[in-house]
Amino acid sequence: MKKTFLTVGLLLAAGFVTPAFAQETAAAAQSTASTVAQWSIITAGFALAIAAAFGALGQGKAVSSAVEGIARNPGAAADIRGSLILGLVLIESLVIYALLVSLILFFANPFVPK
Repeated sequence: MKKTFLTVGLLLAAGFVTPAFAQETAAAAQSTASTVAQWSIITAGFALAIAAAFGALGQGKAVSSAVEGIARNPGAAADIRGSLILGLVLIESLVIYALLVSLILFFANPFVPK
């Protein structure tokens, strides 16, 4: 009884899996490429929007903390300013990396088969 179920299961699985390896038609491949291109552009737009939004929030928090620190201790203004500029540069570089990835997805579109 167990061998019968195993045999029937293997035959059914072989029947369902075999078409999965069939070659796509040109129209189906073009449709898939078009869908991937559309979704990669949408994803790139959202990634850039999220990176810019949270980068701006981070920069605002950094400037706010730096101004508060300078107001509390004006003698340490030079050290705080140097740390602030370094932090702002690092935050902005992350947003620029997101921009670079988004531009690659917009124009190079690496996910579309050629």
